[in-house]
Amino acid sequence: MLDAVGAGELPDADQYGDEGSDTLGNIARAVGGLDLPSLEALGLGNVEPLEGCPPQPGAPAVAGRLIERSKGKDTTTGHWEHMGIVTAQAFPTYPHGFPHDVIDPFMHKTGRGVIGNKPASGTEIIQELGEEHQRTGKWIVYTSADSVFQIAAHEETIPLEELYDACRDAREILTGKHAVGRVIARPFTGEAGNYVRTPNRHDFSLVPRRPNYLSLVRDAGQKVYGVGKIGDIFAGQDIDESHPTKSNIEGIQVTEKLLQEVDDGFVFVNLVETDMLWGHRNDPVNFHRCLQDFDRRLPDLLDALRPGDLLIITSDHGCDPTTPSTDHSREHALLLAYVEGRNAAGQVHEGEFADVGATVNAWLGGKAPSRGIPGQPIVAL
Repeated sequence: MLDAVGAGELPDADQYGDEGSDTLGNIARAVGGLDLPSLEALGLGNVEPLEGCPPQPGAPAVAGRLIERSKGKDTTTGHWEHMGIVTAQAFPTYPHGFPHDVIDPFMHKTGRGVIGNKPASGTEIIQELGEEHQRTGKWIVYTSADSVFQIAAHEETIPLEELYDACRDAREILTGKHAVGRVIARPFTGEAGNYVRTPNRHDFSLVPRRPNYLSLVRDAGQKVYGVGKIGDIFAGQDIDESHPTKSNIEGIQVTEKLLQEVDDGFVFVNLVETDMLWGHRNDPVNFHRCLQDFDRRLPDLLDALRPGDLLIITSDHGCDPTTPSTDHSREHALLLAYVEGRNAAGQVHEGEFADVGATVNAWLGGKAPSRGIPGQPIVAL
């Protein structure tokens, strides 16, 4: 999962204020053409018209774009739908901050006050309120256009475990009409005027509905290995082994190791830096460089595949760094599906997010899903 690498606006993008968003296409134009030779050879230019990345008529991977059924454009919504869980009603958002019936019990339960309580950039709000937080010991609580309750705390002011406990308390409070998609711990360090977030972020998600494609894969006797924040996104449910990572480089290394050591099962990977570091900061140049870092390591991942292994590269939403907004964008997911030892000969697939989970489930011998779980396999067995 290349987090936030959207492939063009969805038909209903205007309902989300995202007309014209095209993360891949607009980045290509902004940098004077993509320089991603490994992805280009696999078939990236067949996903959509991309400057610097021409289509490949005989590309080895099935390429295309996937439509999202769910109402939303965030990490949880996108990942869940890839596994067959459609969010028919959008998770709640708080453009004016959280109401008293959320903040008051949170302060009472944690024994600390709250400052902030507004939509904000995570890097900016710690500069704005970090000194007051350290002086008073109050939590910095903020949100965004996504359905998130974010708690920032300086690691030398409040211990990490206390921050994580506070997130668990918030998760218990945020139910019913206030059931946000994620509560996120946002620890930081440094001094006034130079605060920096640390890699010790932790997400506390809602528990996804079952059955879904993860549960069906496990019912078939297969293991699920979550790399990056996959375990957090699915609240640990139906994840046999979780491998949290602190960077894309580490995520790629862990993935390569699993491919070499694990004989079967589902390795589900999230590479977050395109979203977290560059999409939200409206930085198309470094977004492209981040994709180039992945592109340079892609041959190593391909070399680690065994005959008959299936590799799917996709995304969960957009985060177009060329538009005025710093939020996620309502876009198609990109799709590249490659079977080691098989050439797709430029085949194109236009489907929906859940086709990814349907493909993984069929590939690993899972039972056909019950009614209500969408998705059709992308590649034939």
